[in-house]
Amino acid sequence: MSAFGKRPGLNSSRPAFGVARPMSGGATPAPAAPTAAPAAYRPEQVPAQVPPPGGEQFPPIESLELAPSSASAEAMMRLAERAAGPSEANASNEGFEASVHKIKEQVLPRLLERVDPEAAATLNKEELTEEFRPIILEVLAELKLTLNRREQFALEKVLVDELLGFGPLEELLNDPDISDIMVNGPFQTYVEKKGKLQLSGIQFRDEEHLFQIAQRIVNQVGRRVDQTTPLADARLKDGSRVNVIVPPLSLRGTAISIRKFSEKPITIDMLKGFGSMSEQMATVLKIAGASRMNIVISGGTGSGKTTMLNALSKMIDPGERVLTIEDAAELRLQQPHWLPLETRPPNLEGEGAITIGDLVKNALRMRPDRIILGEIRGAECFDLLAAMNTGHDGSMCTLHSNSPRECLGRMENMILMGDIKIPKEAISKQIADSVDLIVQVKRLRDGSRRTTQITEVIGMEGDVIVTQDLFKFEYRDEDADGKIIGEFVSGSVRPYTLEKARQFGFDQPYLEACL
Repeated sequence: MSAFGKRPGLNSSRPAFGVARPMSGGATPAPAAPTAAPAAYRPEQVPAQVPPPGGEQFPPIESLELAPSSASAEAMMRLAERAAGPSEANASNEGFEASVHKIKEQVLPRLLERVDPEAAATLNKEELTEEFRPIILEVLAELKLTLNRREQFALEKVLVDELLGFGPLEELLNDPDISDIMVNGPFQTYVEKKGKLQLSGIQFRDEEHLFQIAQRIVNQVGRRVDQTTPLADARLKDGSRVNVIVPPLSLRGTAISIRKFSEKPITIDMLKGFGSMSEQMATVLKIAGASRMNIVISGGTGSGKTTMLNALSKMIDPGERVLTIEDAAELRLQQPHWLPLETRPPNLEGEGAITIGDLVKNALRMRPDRIILGEIRGAECFDLLAAMNTGHDGSMCTLHSNSPRECLGRMENMILMGDIKIPKEAISKQIADSVDLIVQVKRLRDGSRRTTQITEVIGMEGDVIVTQDLFKFEYRDEDADGKIIGEFVSGSVRPYTLEKARQFGFDQPYLEACL
């Protein structure tokens, strides 16, 4: 008997391997070609219509001509434009703003000679403007410069911003359409508007001027930045997040990155109105926040993780005591009983540091109902699991990853990077037992921010964490303006976390939203 279970000699009509039979396609098979052409053979005797070998199902490759589509032509044109390289960006300020800044450079040195810095520091912006007005007019008369009323007001504002504010950055900070400010040295500043980066016209006088502004920002929150500590995280009074990196780490001069947050608190309904999620997804997230599910918000830089966490906090019961623990406080929860805690970096001697783990241990003595960690980047992930497993359901955090599956892998790796000696299987089981939902957010290439996945953590199967997608964003097309068109698709599965929703009376709407 052969390896195929047939006795040799039976079914002798079966062709050998390598001898193909044409599939039924309505065409008669072509006769086998003779081994030698007859002497009277002439090419013109061949019939004009000879069916292709294999029938109509397998036409010759030469006949499959791809018609060039307009979408393909547009895509290739975009590639050609990108390969040609961007045009040289013009960073110079032209027009009215440029003239005001040029006059400021002439007026500022003479103005500082007439002003007592200590006295000026005690005044607010309005009082300082009133004190400066006659002095500015006096300096302009000395320089023989004549300004109209509009130019004079603009000059006063620029000078006051220079002395009390953040100089050229004040103009960008006051623009509500700007969500990100990226200063790459004194002569190049980019801003993000509606998800798209564009070059701003502002410039600093020189590297020293920019460095002074950076020091002014970090000094407000008790941090410092210099060559010995060239990295610093800080925040502005309005809650905007700031990162500063200075030479020698930054080769193009001092770099400042500012992430602005909306003055008006963003809610889940507002995110739904922006097109970030569907109605059913908004319902599920509201119920998850109110039912004290443990949620991890995953995504890339600038994808809206912190905004999503702030929006979810709106669903927390006002009677709950909430503690937030962060490296640099940037969360702004919409709760009356909220206490933010912030870590402390080491001093010049390398001592006195207070880590997230220290704050989690202390928070357990402060009678919290929920412990919310900001962005986790390392071994503090174990502290997050500790918060989730110590009776504080409803813990939340943000984490950088590309998908829910990678989010779980990163959590495992971050714990393994620490000094905790725990087997990987035990870490995986603790993550599976602790985390209920993973909310994946993403900034698409058209600048829009979407909730691309809501994934439920079910448990363990062997040594693998099992998940299921409740919702997923599926890409469909792109319109003429480059805006991505897609659809939010439900997984139509019974949620594993339905029992938690039932404890708070939300099981029926939760099930209807998922199905």
